[in-house]
Amino acid sequence: MASSSYMAVCSSLPICPPCRPTSAALSSPAPPIINGAKLTRSVFSRTLLALMGSFSLQEVLLPSHPAMALSLGISGPKEWLKGQKKKTADYLLAPINVSRERLKTASSFAETASPNDIEEAQKLVKSAARDCTKPEDGSLVAFQVKTGVEVCTFRLILKNAASLLDDADPVKLNANLALDNLISSFTMLDNFLTNFTVDSSSNRNSIADAFGETNDALDSFEKGVRECLGIA
Repeated sequence: MASSSYMAVCSSLPICPPCRPTSAALSSPAPPIINGAKLTRSVFSRTLLALMGSFSLQEVLLPSHPAMALSLGISGPKEWLKGQKKKTADYLLAPINVSRERLKTASSFAETASPNDIEEAQKLVKSAARDCTKPEDGSLVAFQVKTGVEVCTFRLILKNAASLLDDADPVKLNANLALDNLISSFTMLDNFLTNFTVDSSSNRNSIADAFGETNDALDSFEKGVRECLGIA
């Protein structure tokens, strides 16, 4: 029954020549328009990550014929899913790379220490944090948090990457610690920029240190995600 339904759906799809997606398409998909409203990139990215996670779970739960699996040399759905996760690694890691570039740009703005540049740096830091720090009151993200929606993109990335690992797995535990440290680093950096005083040289040094610690935390988090995916 499931096979016939699958074939029926496939037969209804238009035939098009195979194409290779560009790196830009993988890292920054265009947000769709739903009911006339364009989704923000952060909401769109979180939606795709959630769909990827639910797809993996669905594939595990779908019944399969053991004789067919043996005849094809398939070790099982879990091993197959591990391979699929490795194939999507570039997509999972793309938001981390974008955040790293935004941090770099924000750091260059902060070095000038002018009020306008500090404001731009703070905007970039908030964007790089991927909705993982405290949201502004009255914002869409704040509303989503109140309704129980997971808005932190980094948390969704790790949830997807580590979904096949046991909760007690040291690799998963270390990655979760790296995530907590990353969120803490972004929060501290945002606070430094909010309370920045132009005339204070100590503030400049503190911000430089905070940028360095946040970059290190981002590197550690990426390493944890890679280890969960088995591509470290």
